Amino acid sequence: MPDVSPSPLHGLDPATESMAHEILEYVLDRIRMSPPPLDGPLTAAELSAATGTMITGTGLGYERAFELFRDVLAPACISSDHPRYLAFVPTAPSEAATLFDLVVSASSIYGDWWLEGAGAIHAENETLRWMAGLAGLPDGAGGVFVSGGTSGNLAALTTARETWRRHHGRDRPAAIACAPSAHSSIRLAAMVLDVPIVPVDPDARGRLTETALRAAVERSATEGLDVFAVVGTGGATNTGIVDDLAGAARVATELGAWFHVDAAYGGAALVSTVGRPLFAGIESADSFVVDPHKWLFAPFDCCALVYRNPALAGAALTQHAEYLETLDATAEWNPSDFAIHMTRRVRGLPLWFSLAAHGVEAYDRAVSRGIELAHEAARMIADTSTLELILEPELSVVLFRRLGWNADDYQAWSDRALANGLALVVPTVHDGETIFRLCFVNPTTTVRDIESILGAM
Repeated sequence: MPDVSPSPLHGLDPATESMAHEILEYVLDRIRMSPPPLDGPLTAAELSAATGTMITGTGLGYERAFELFRDVLAPACISSDHPRYLAFVPTAPSEAATLFDLVVSASSIYGDWWLEGAGAIHAENETLRWMAGLAGLPDGAGGVFVSGGTSGNLAALTTARETWRRHHGRDRPAAIACAPSAHSSIRLAAMVLDVPIVPVDPDARGRLTETALRAAVERSATEGLDVFAVVGTGGATNTGIVDDLAGAARVATELGAWFHVDAAYGGAALVSTVGRPLFAGIESADSFVVDPHKWLFAPFDCCALVYRNPALAGAALTQHAEYLETLDATAEWNPSDFAIHMTRRVRGLPLWFSLAAHGVEAYDRAVSRGIELAHEAARMIADTSTLELILEPELSVVLFRRLGWNADDYQAWSDRALANGLALVVPTVHDGETIFRLCFVNPTTTVRDIESILGAM
């Protein structure tokens, strides 16, 4: 049989090795940037004109393809680790986590099965156990790293529903109870699961409270609807407010319902000596999620999904097929059993590496810095005659209004600030009013950065 020509896609030839060095130098240059570029989007038409046809029959070659990314595509993106990126929930991956993400990609490790990824899964599990310990869950708690809070919330609530059905049957109607401040992914999960939501009236700060939850449960009972899951929010994305988790836990326990805490944004504050007291009650959770790519300085995309009793998730979510039986039979811990996925990169490893390298105390200081910045910004807003603070911050989100402005004024200022490279600060809506929102997760943000932004208003 004649030799088969090698794949033109594989092999470390001189051109590939040269490109590897160029890419590594680009990564180092990007990490050295202080601050990184803010940049901004272009239209699809502008990008098409700048790039031309990029996918061709014979290929552009390494140099041209990388040139397009470096000079055209990357500058048309906003760097979410910029210290004045204060919109949405930013990210600020540590250099250790960023560099180790390259190692993860280069290692080609498959993260679903113990057989194939035992070492990496062990490191991830140690990290998940550390997070479970922060929340006060027992030693047997564990879970899996998934892509984001939406995926984690869906898996947890699917497990909750299946656990309920095993005890109460499939025909008995049941619902999810949560406050309006719950993340939109909770409503999406309810839609996917085809179950209703029992709305809980919020208090003046937007929190779910024990009293309001009891009233909502009683109303649903009169309509013949049980509650199979109570969702508390550990740091609402829009306001940073933490629900009455202890009260929610008491009600869920009395109902025999699953208690899930969506702490995708705020749960990082569990590592902070300043933030931890806000989460009293999370130790009673049946599951919770935290997104390390938000406030634990990991690169995109990464969500820690933790169960009090992982066996319940395994019973609900494990997939079965002929070709998987060997993997199931030899498993110590298959991450595929604990969420709605199969193929999975070991996305928890960059967090593990950074945490192992720097230690917990460094994480405490870095996370606490975000809370300190929020309180400093609130003080500065209160001292500025044209600005008005809306809520005292709990975690690292600050809501405020610019007196005399309407929705168009907010958007126009936001557009100008991005265009001139000052900051990414976008309007939000709170209680029907367009306002500004700042979210601090990047410990390299300074008080001078805040002064520059507020002074420009």
